[in-house]
Amino acid sequence: MKDDRLQGDKLLCEIFKSPRKDEMYLYVDKRQGLAEVPAVLLERFGKPISVMTMILTPEKPLARAKTEDVMAAIRDKGFYLQMPPAKEEYLLDLYRTPTESRY
Repeated sequence: MKDDRLQGDKLLCEIFKSPRKDEMYLYVDKRQGLAEVPAVLLERFGKPISVMTMILTPEKPLARAKTEDVMAAIRDKGFYLQMPPAKEEYLLDLYRTPTESRY
């Protein structure tokens, strides 16, 4: 997807969340919408729920991704898929470990 409108230092982005997987998000160019997202991905993602529209710039940090990587993926592939964070292994161990009862 090569579009001269996307080559600047700003990108109008729409962010969708997955109804099937907590903390999974799909970033797309607002003007293109979901047109560039593969059907197989949309099938696994579920019906996208729009949560936010924002202007991405290299100077504006994102919480869990590098803005430059998100912008590059949208320009090259038409979307950026943000996966849920990995569960910390020690938290899983704490969950599995039985706790003592004080009573």
